Amino acid sequence: MDFNLTDDQKMLRRTVRDFAESEIAPHTRRMDETKEFPFDIFRKMGSMGYLGVTIPESYDGAGMTYQDYALIIEEIARVDPAVALGVAAHNGLCTSHLFRFGSDELKDRHLRQLARGDYLGAWSLTEPTAGSDAGGTRSRAVRDGDHYVLNGSKTFATHGSVGKVCVVFCVTDPEKGKKGISAFLLEKGMQGFRHGKVEDKMGMRASDTAEVIMEDCRVARSSLIGQEGMGFINALEILDRGRIAIAALSLGTAQGAYEVAMKYAKERRQFGKPIASFQAIAFMLADMAMKIDASRLLVYRAAGIEDAGSAGLTRAAAMAKLFASETAVWVAEHAVQILGGYGYIKDFPAEKFYRDAKLCTIGEGTSEIQRLVIARSLLDRA
Repeated sequence: MDFNLTDDQKMLRRTVRDFAESEIAPHTRRMDETKEFPFDIFRKMGSMGYLGVTIPESYDGAGMTYQDYALIIEEIARVDPAVALGVAAHNGLCTSHLFRFGSDELKDRHLRQLARGDYLGAWSLTEPTAGSDAGGTRSRAVRDGDHYVLNGSKTFATHGSVGKVCVVFCVTDPEKGKKGISAFLLEKGMQGFRHGKVEDKMGMRASDTAEVIMEDCRVARSSLIGQEGMGFINALEILDRGRIAIAALSLGTAQGAYEVAMKYAKERRQFGKPIASFQAIAFMLADMAMKIDASRLLVYRAAGIEDAGSAGLTRAAAMAKLFASETAVWVAEHAVQILGGYGYIKDFPAEKFYRDAKLCTIGEGTSEIQRLVIARSLLDRA
């Protein structure tokens, strides 16, 4: 597999990096402190094709590859992981789920607007009592003629309060377990559907995370995404591809923290010389660079597998997500250590990378779940 970027990808990287540094970086600290959601930034990213990256041009998407998608997420996360998280969730969860499994009617109604970034989408699988065990979903959807009546609540939904549409998962047949869970597309303003508490998070604070609540929410059968009972099965496919994006987000977070640490280590002088010249610091930087390079290879391998339609995506995506997310936490922590006291204050971005990085080991499947996915893959193949 060739990991060298094409000329088009090099141009894409420069374009995204320039955008992130000029349009996102000046606002990063303010957005983090105020939890302000950057609607203006997302509108601009939509006009550049960053909110419908892998959606075909026939639906007003950019028609790019997953390697292109990973590159975009990486470059945005290098500047602000919170904004990159929103891009990943919009592209990889709601929009991707609608494109892959939605009816022509649903796609005609919403997909072009999502791909253009006219409005944002949410995707809500997790519940207060069903996190890693998503098959334990309790939200219910009861058939009533040509409609369903939905009741339940979801938590930790990215874009839960700012998204115009939301993919939700409800039990339609309790007797069938995971094969009795279905997916529905709900619209903001629909009677019985609303967002609840907006979470006050440790990191990723400019990314909207909220509860989603359904109270006798009556929806037409046409709101069903895919076949009844296939919602959970389809969600697993979405999560495989979504983990490529979270791995790229982790990679960009690690890269950003590393660059902060490297710059500081070269400029900060102690005992008459830059601290980068001390072996303790130099070894930390060397380990950072090695782990980041290894992460990048895993991320782009997984993206390449998806682009080629090859077998093995589940394990490759889990490996990329696991290694890159834990690398992001490790690199961000050591960046704070290299900056010392300055790493602990908000005047320097190291502390924000440190707070942001931790979510990468939790969202879209914890590190423990990734190890379980990898182990099952290895044992099934043995």
